[in-house]
Amino acid sequence: MNNIMLSTKNVSKLYGSEKAKAIKLKESGADKDTIYKKTGVVIALWDVTLDIKEGEVFVIIGLSGSGKSTLVRCFNMLNKPTSGKIYYRDKDIGKFNKKELNDYRRNQVSMIFQQFGLMSHRDVLGNVAYGLEVKGVPKKECHDKAEEMLSMVGLGDHGHEPITSLSGGMKQRVGIARALANDPEILLMDEPFSALDPLVRMDMQFELLTIQEKLDKTIVFITHDINEAFKLGDRVAIMKDGEIIQVATPEEMSDNPADDYVKQFIDSADKTQVVTVKSVMITPNSIVRPGDSLMYAINIMRSNDVSSAYVVGDRMKLLGVITIDDTIRANREGLGIKDILIRDVNTTSPDTVLTDIMSMATKSPFPIAVVDEKGSLKGIVSKVHVLSSML
Repeated sequence: MNNIMLSTKNVSKLYGSEKAKAIKLKESGADKDTIYKKTGVVIALWDVTLDIKEGEVFVIIGLSGSGKSTLVRCFNMLNKPTSGKIYYRDKDIGKFNKKELNDYRRNQVSMIFQQFGLMSHRDVLGNVAYGLEVKGVPKKECHDKAEEMLSMVGLGDHGHEPITSLSGGMKQRVGIARALANDPEILLMDEPFSALDPLVRMDMQFELLTIQEKLDKTIVFITHDINEAFKLGDRVAIMKDGEIIQVATPEEMSDNPADDYVKQFIDSADKTQVVTVKSVMITPNSIVRPGDSLMYAINIMRSNDVSSAYVVGDRMKLLGVITIDDTIRANREGLGIKDILIRDVNTTSPDTVLTDIMSMATKSPFPIAVVDEKGSLKGIVSKVHVLSSML
């Protein structure tokens, strides 16, 4: 099944009159600045080809002038490409007639801007309901849907307040509610949080992830902040001078940057926000079963130069941990592994990002056990693994 929601094929966007001359220079290897000096033509996008999957958060990141905002505006034809094609579910939107394009913009895609784009003469509820009114939705249905969306973004009690009374973060929530009210398949978000202060920005990032978990929209998110990109994106595209340099998951990009530009770009990223447990976990060598002898457990810990062992049952299901001190004491007293088993053990899943277990790792007396959804032991991750990943 084709799950591609949006795609671009060899999309270029040039501004200026001498486009043909600029294209020849570009094809001969000239850079963006040289082309502008010789022709006055700005190459905003060049030969961009990518696929955006249904239901994913696809983040496009780049410095000012990289072409990211130009590209996102091509997805709703606010910018028409000089060449190349934009597809929505395999339909070439460049071939849409006026009615088809209006229907696409009203029903399939919504855009959220950095500066909110709200109407000061309408109250909060009126702003959220505006798109529905334009579509001719009955008044009561507009009202009910707008209230539902306001509740979803945490503004259920603010419907009749004037827009001017809201903080920046609240205004952006109204913008998101308005975009969601039309129930679009696609949200285009052009640096929506960059004007907000850091704490409000973090709240809005969390809010967006929460909404996405509930609604499962296809989101194209523009940012210049690598930490924001890695936090929000299922996949991330890095742009430079109108071109796509690399498309990958945050973890893939962090582990295997395409070139020095990408490496330099992400060097400032908080790696613990990207790297998952499965990337740093190791295989536990000290594993025993409830029926093993205590001397066997002691020898296992001694041979691996560790002070604890993980106890597993059938299908490697984690039962708990035993320590060398308890094992030696129990051996003297004629006890068994079950008598000294510590069942209250910190665990995590392989797909957990390291930042989520930072506190746990610093406090845990044992390496954290990594288990799958069935509780089977897959590996262990220690404090040193977590802390060294930050370097």
